[in-house]
Amino acid sequence: MDRLLLMHSFVTVAQAGSFNGAAKKLGSSGSLVSRHVAELERQVGVRLVNRTARSVSLTEPGLRYAEFAARILDEIDAQDAALADSHDRAEGTLSIICPKWIGSLDLGDAIAAFSAAHPKIQVRFELGGMSDRTYDFLDSGFDVAFHTRDLRDSSVRLKKISSLPFVLCGSAEYIERRGGLAHPNDIAGHDCLVHVNDPVWRIGHGHASTLHKIRNIAFSSNSYLALQKAAVHGRGIALLPQRPAYDDLVSGALKVLLPELAVPDRPLYAIYGPGQDTPRKISVFLDFLSEWFSQNPIPAIR
Repeated sequence: MDRLLLMHSFVTVAQAGSFNGAAKKLGSSGSLVSRHVAELERQVGVRLVNRTARSVSLTEPGLRYAEFAARILDEIDAQDAALADSHDRAEGTLSIICPKWIGSLDLGDAIAAFSAAHPKIQVRFELGGMSDRTYDFLDSGFDVAFHTRDLRDSSVRLKKISSLPFVLCGSAEYIERRGGLAHPNDIAGHDCLVHVNDPVWRIGHGHASTLHKIRNIAFSSNSYLALQKAAVHGRGIALLPQRPAYDDLVSGALKVLLPELAVPDRPLYAIYGPGQDTPRKISVFLDFLSEWFSQNPIPAIR
């Protein structure tokens, strides 16, 4: 039988002075409370109470054990209250992980802004090292992970934070030298700069979109920033996140290809642990990021 339950019954008996008095406080029966005390005596190996027809008194070991048990139960109650309080407050450590390419884009700015706005939350933000299994971030001690693909996993919860625009582009020098694109199928005839985790490009929207597995890879990297630099240097065409490429697109260092078809946005998802009772620090974080992205839209390229 659960030791804490037995201790609770025994301490209540010590305070009430009888089994029936303790039973009234506990909403139980005198006989059940008596059995609890008898079981506790069996477990500790000593007699804790003197039983008479009308009352119960504590033995000398019982007095010592009642003081000890009351202290233990009070400490448990205090710790439970502290944990519940911290759960409801936006403070403590918040551990976040995401793929390198996401963390080096808008998300890094958004999380830095969150940390400045909530100094009572100590942010741990790691890039890379993510497993293909979506729930592994919980086993590794992280509270939140970010992905850009749809997830169907009941072991985690998911919230869409924003959309990440992408753009197909190349440098003016490369386009002058090799020509532009009149049709998505023309991609096959160009040098392509490819992210190692994104070897298939989707061009266009909805039913009109087409998938293109890139085979003519002139330069590959696990960093979109490295691909952007290679594109600016005229090495080939690239499918890049629009925000970091924005300045190069505005200046003319990079030019948009197939603008009439465009490239689908990528969803930015936050995933976190299951259950309806989300810790306050996580809900505040997710709300902040959603608001940050809505207040910091990417300007249109003209």
